[in-house]
Amino acid sequence: MILQPNVVGVPNPVPSADSRPYWDGCAAGELRIQRCASCGHVNVLPSRWCAACAAPSMRWVATSGSGSLYSWTVVWRPQIPAFTVPYAPAIVMLDEGAAVMSAVVGCAVDELTDGLRLTVMFVPTDHGMVVPFFRPAATAPITVPSTTASPT
Repeated sequence: MILQPNVVGVPNPVPSADSRPYWDGCAAGELRIQRCASCGHVNVLPSRWCAACAAPSMRWVATSGSGSLYSWTVVWRPQIPAFTVPYAPAIVMLDEGAAVMSAVVGCAVDELTDGLRLTVMFVPTDHGMVVPFFRPAATAPITVPSTTASPT
C-alpha cells in the first residue's frame, strides 16, 4: 500500500500573523523557512526575533524543498475518522539545515529508511489551504485525488 496525503475532512492549519508567509509560500509552491539576516540562524518556530542572537532580523527565504528523512512513525489507527491509514508523520531535515514536520507520501511503509532523500510536494485541502508533504526524490511525482469530494 502506497502512502497517500490526508487532505479531505481533516483539520486545516490556521495561519497566524507570524506564520502567514509560510502558508503563502505553500500556496505559491514554495517551502519557506525563517533565517536570521544577522547571524544566519534558522528558527524552528516563526518569530520576529532570532533564537540565537536575539536580533529582530528574521527573513522568510525559499528552500530547495529537498531533504532527508530524519525520524518518522507509521500510524495505523486514525486520530479522527477522516484520516486514511496508514500515514507516516515525519521530521525532514532540509538541505538548508532546518527540520520540518510533515508526512511522507508516495512510497510503501517498508521503503521508509533513515536518510531517505525526499522532495516536497504541495497538496490543496478540501478547505482551500495548501499543505506540504514529502515524497521520495527518486520517484515520479504522485497523482493526488481531487479534494472537491465531501468527506464521508
